[in-house]
Amino acid sequence: MPYNKLPLRQCAGVLAISALFLVSACSEEQQSASADMAMPVSVVELKPQSVEISANLPGRVEAIKDAEIRARVTGIVTAINFEQGSEVEKGQSLFKIDPAQYQAARNQAEAQLQRAQADYKAAQALANRYARLIKANAISQQEYDNAIAQAGQAKAAQAAAKAALDSAEIDLGYTDVTSPISGRIGKSFVTEGALVSATQATLMASVQQIDKVYIDITRSTSQLAELRRALESGELKQSSDGAAQVTVALEDGSPYKHKGKLLFSGISVDPGTGQVSMRAEVSNPDQILLPGMYVRVSVQQGIDENALLVPDQAIQRGADGLNTVLTVVDEKVQPVAVSTGAKVNGKTVIKSGLEPGAIVIVEGFQKARPGSPVKPIPWDKEASGAGDTSNTKDQQTSNSNTDEIK
Repeated sequence: MPYNKLPLRQCAGVLAISALFLVSACSEEQQSASADMAMPVSVVELKPQSVEISANLPGRVEAIKDAEIRARVTGIVTAINFEQGSEVEKGQSLFKIDPAQYQAARNQAEAQLQRAQADYKAAQALANRYARLIKANAISQQEYDNAIAQAGQAKAAQAAAKAALDSAEIDLGYTDVTSPISGRIGKSFVTEGALVSATQATLMASVQQIDKVYIDITRSTSQLAELRRALESGELKQSSDGAAQVTVALEDGSPYKHKGKLLFSGISVDPGTGQVSMRAEVSNPDQILLPGMYVRVSVQQGIDENALLVPDQAIQRGADGLNTVLTVVDEKVQPVAVSTGAKVNGKTVIKSGLEPGAIVIVEGFQKARPGSPVKPIPWDKEASGAGDTSNTKDQQTSNSNTDEIK
């Protein structure tokens, strides 16, 4: 029956069904076209690189010399001869303790020495005279022996008096409190008029030499064992100079411009923490590093001559908790579980899971799905805002130890 002869209600139903078929056909064509369209993604090709492997560890700054200025005689402080927080030189006078009683004791000791010297002179003269008389049998042997003994006693008394004078002069010298080292002096713990005690060794001030500083570092035994295994297996090689350098990062994360050297690595393990202590020495001419400051220290471990590096942003965490990356195989997306190692200036070392020549997606993987086609585009790190990490032998930092030392 022609449409123009159908009732109005039936004509409307036929038109609606026809429109539904047309919309469904268009939707299927769009979905098919979308499935066939390759999504553009930024990729990098993995190539082996030679990089220096280091460990990023916590450390505390210590003064290379730290001298506590303490009272060595008892008395009243009469003068303070320095500006707090200033630089002082070795031997510079810092405090003055009232010297009156020590000056008197010194004078008394000097007088006793003069008396002992006079007694010894008289006893020695008598012994010399008796030596001539005994030869002529003018005196008895006993008298001669007594004269020799008295001369010896007088000589000993003279020596004791000399020692007493030296002791008195030492105590008198201690009334002028001087700096034992060159460095920066802190605050004064006493004021003029304060009584300081030799028996209690009153702390008066502290001087620290910080033109160079020590950095005390701790490292777990598990990390040391892992390093030994890597060196023994050949995965890492010692640097050519054999000297371990350290790089310091300040509390705010900014790099410190002076590098240092590792002095030693401890030979015993702290039973309380299971860690080994190490110490590094770093130049500090501008005195930026202050005693007690917390820093991060990157310690050289060795060289990985065949490291595979991927940008950090390419590493994803899978639902199973493992690290994964998306690779491109035959222009299709394929997820790969990887084992990661150290970080190298915005890149991560891949320990296992990938081979040289693998194509890894860096940008655009949010829209890429496993098995879906993609259009690989070389990753432009500058255009994406990432830092330049292409240089070989970059300084590496490991995140395996993030505990602060107490």
